[in-house]
Amino acid sequence: MAHTLVIVDKIGYNSISYKMIMTPEEKYRDLYEQMYDLCEEQGWGDPFSYARSREIYMAGLLGHKVADDYSGEDAIDENGGCEYKSTIGKSVNGTYNGISVQDTWELQEKYIVEDKIGKYQNHYYARFKGGKVEEVWKLGCNVVLDLLLPKIKKQFDEGTSHKKDPRIGVSIGQKEIESYGQRIR
Repeated sequence: MAHTLVIVDKIGYNSISYKMIMTPEEKYRDLYEQMYDLCEEQGWGDPFSYARSREIYMAGLLGHKVADDYSGEDAIDENGGCEYKSTIGKSVNGTYNGISVQDTWELQEKYIVEDKIGKYQNHYYARFKGGKVEEVWKLGCNVVLDLLLPKIKKQFDEGTSHKKDPRIGVSIGQKEIESYGQRIR
């Protein structure tokens, strides 16, 4: 990216243009700072925290409002808070990591349905390629819960205390998304 510097003499009659060439590293830093400044101005927060930049991208693409903070909903669609999952892999999928383990299955299921996954009516799954969205799918929370609860129960029953991270982590794969979801892009 070249910047043009225009120098005008004191009277304003003569001007000379000079092109200033940026190195790739300078260009990256400049774009990084511009993106950060834009997100600060809009109240979107740090675009480089976790997958926040993809959430901001998806919200703009889908006409949703970016959520105000990093915990809870990722954005707000026509039905309220919604969940975004994105990947740069070869196939669309969504991973739900860091699910806190409760004392009993009844409490675990209640937590999943009311406080974690089921509280968002719509879940969106995007696959990015080359910095752009290739595809976006939408699943309702009831379908997501039907797909995830058996997987969560299995991990809950097996126990997670032996794992380095004892929290539960489950995924919805491409076949499930394509079978039960609606492609919206």
